Amino acid sequence: MSFEAITSVANAEQEAKNAVAAAQAKARQLLADAEAAGKASLEAAAAKAESELELLQTRAEEKSRSDGQTLSQELERERNALRRKAEARLGEATALIVERIVND
Repeated sequence: MSFEAITSVANAEQEAKNAVAAAQAKARQLLADAEAAGKASLEAAAAKAESELELLQTRAEEKSRSDGQTLSQELERERNALRRKAEARLGEATALIVERIVND
């Protein structure tokens, strides 16, 4: 083999090694970029989920308070209605008791 052929083969081998090294470096960089993008995406999704959870929790608490107030008002109205009925019948009950005691 001539010196030029040996040099040409050596240069080709070196270029191939350089190309492989460059491809490996690029692959490592692409992998690192993909991992970083995936991590950022997961963090963004977690932050969004946390934000939505806080919003839902706030809405649930507000609804609970509102429903509690509504129920409390309704129960107060029912209690007042029952008290009025009982007070209205108190006179009748007293008269009935007095009648039974006097007639016995």
